[in-house]
Amino acid sequence: MNFGRIFVLATNAFREVMRDRLLYIIGFYILILAAAFALLPEIAATTESKIFLDFGLATINLLGLIVVVFVGTGLINKEIEKRTVLVLLAKPISHSEFIVGKYLGLLTVSAVLITTMTAIYLLFLQLGKIDYSLASILIAVFFQFLQLSLIAAIAITAGAFTSSLLATALTLFIYLMGNITQNLLQLGRLGNNPNIERLTQALYLILPNLSRLDLKNDAVYGLEALPSSTALIANTVYGLVYSVMLVAIAVFIFSQREF
Repeated sequence: MNFGRIFVLATNAFREVMRDRLLYIIGFYILILAAAFALLPEIAATTESKIFLDFGLATINLLGLIVVVFVGTGLINKEIEKRTVLVLLAKPISHSEFIVGKYLGLLTVSAVLITTMTAIYLLFLQLGKIDYSLASILIAVFFQFLQLSLIAAIAITAGAFTSSLLATALTLFIYLMGNITQNLLQLGRLGNNPNIERLTQALYLILPNLSRLDLKNDAVYGLEALPSSTALIANTVYGLVYSVMLVAIAVFIFSQREF
């Protein structure tokens, strides 16, 4: 792979998404936080501050998810529908460079979006004089980015072999299932049906365990509530390896398509 061509593709994908009024998402986030800030009369009180801490992080995750899913599933199909993919692949650009470039462009969008919303979130915490652990919040935000990176890989993979609508539905389904894989595993063990237990075990092994990358609730209660350093490193490696594996699958699927 040529990293120069990948960089150009990633830059073009980033600019393309930014032109699609992505900045309105940031403005919408400011309005949501301002409304929540105004609706909590005594924001410095213990209960209200915890609610605001959790709400701000959850909203960052939700808006990031919306952008990654709906943009990611359409990045490839948009090129196919416009037939520009024929021009790109006719040049000395391989299928792997095309997929990796699109994926890295989407990650850049996600990183800019999360960084900006986190800065706004911290500003509101300062204005409200809310006690918080900066380190725990930054760790939680980093793992939110890892989770969105994994979801972006799923979106790119789904978009590589099906339409944008079906890819969006599939990505959202995997996201929802990925957040309850541990519950499914426990449910299978509680039942007396070995077939159901084998099914839940298979789903647990195949689907991403997104709960490993969700530290929002832990961050609300500070560093002492976060997992150990070993667990954090293991979860980071898990998210990175899973994402790389999905991008490799997307490259393979896309390379088999005929245009």
